[in-house]
Amino acid sequence: MRLAILTGGGDCPGLNNVIRAVLFQAVKKYGDEVMGYLYGWKGPVNNLIKPLTLADAEGIFNQGGTIIKSSRTNPYKVEGGPQKVIDNLKLNKIDALIAVGGEDTCGVADKLWKDFKAPIVCVPKTIDNDLNATDQTFGFDTALSIVCDAMDRLHTTAKSHDRVLVLEVMGRHAGWIATMGGIAGAADYILVPEEEFDVGKVAEAIKIRKKEAGYAVIIIAEGAKIKNEEILKDQEKDSFGHVKLGGIGDRLAKALELKTGFETRAMSLGHVQRGGSPTAFDRVLGTRYGLAAVDLVHQKKFGRMVSLQGNKITDVDVRDAVGTLRTVDKNLYEQTRVFFGDEIKSRTRV
Repeated sequence: MRLAILTGGGDCPGLNNVIRAVLFQAVKKYGDEVMGYLYGWKGPVNNLIKPLTLADAEGIFNQGGTIIKSSRTNPYKVEGGPQKVIDNLKLNKIDALIAVGGEDTCGVADKLWKDFKAPIVCVPKTIDNDLNATDQTFGFDTALSIVCDAMDRLHTTAKSHDRVLVLEVMGRHAGWIATMGGIAGAADYILVPEEEFDVGKVAEAIKIRKKEAGYAVIIIAEGAKIKNEEILKDQEKDSFGHVKLGGIGDRLAKALELKTGFETRAMSLGHVQRGGSPTAFDRVLGTRYGLAAVDLVHQKKFGRMVSLQGNKITDVDVRDAVGTLRTVDKNLYEQTRVFFGDEIKSRTRV
């Protein structure tokens, strides 16, 4: 069998572990030939393809990024794009395609399966951990570790200077990184896209925290909203229609300084969350996903996505994973409120 693999969307720690696992499973277990489409969906649209061998997998287990590159190309926004994908799969005699990506990449795969019965299997990937039908995506654990390390460092600076510091992290529509990073990093306030916030309420909570400890550290997801506002970095959109977000951390810091009089600084981790070596968890999860994806191909279970359910790797219909995002559980977020000054009704001094 001749397989191909592509990696779409933003780069993510663990992608190379998936590629490595696909190569080993396909070549050593099944005797397959493996090809790599370059730059995500741009590869099969423009026929950018290269052979992959076991030698290509050498030494990539601890490398971030993806050796076959990535892009946010949407074939359905390119004239004749979907048909070009199908034609190039046939031209290269590809028996099955493994598409590694998030909602956008898997969404394209779902459409191609629905429209053309294209032989595609998906592997879930997203830093934001917002893909449905799987308990966790690889890359999230690495991003969380980076955020936690940043929070640890911010606490020491904030405490030394009696400052309020705001950390902006990834999370367009789902606040998993902010929530879990905030819990692990002892944030004094956690702000997520799932719940609009009032600056005045946050300011009052920070005043209480400042009186108690002399400093405060806040974590906020890039997609968090002040009432009905959405802070946009610019109006440019990608091929999937997503507006670029960013700047909410700076906006919040300035507003808090005005309302509290406390020196407040903001920083954004941005692409730092995507970079570097994947954690052990993400290396293992990416590897398990890659192995299972090749098995699905040989079972001819196309239009499916590998999925983590509990501790087991299974598979689901790819359309179950796209269309609706997996957002932060409301009960989990409500539990974090005990750390916010605005939720404390009474205090006992010891």
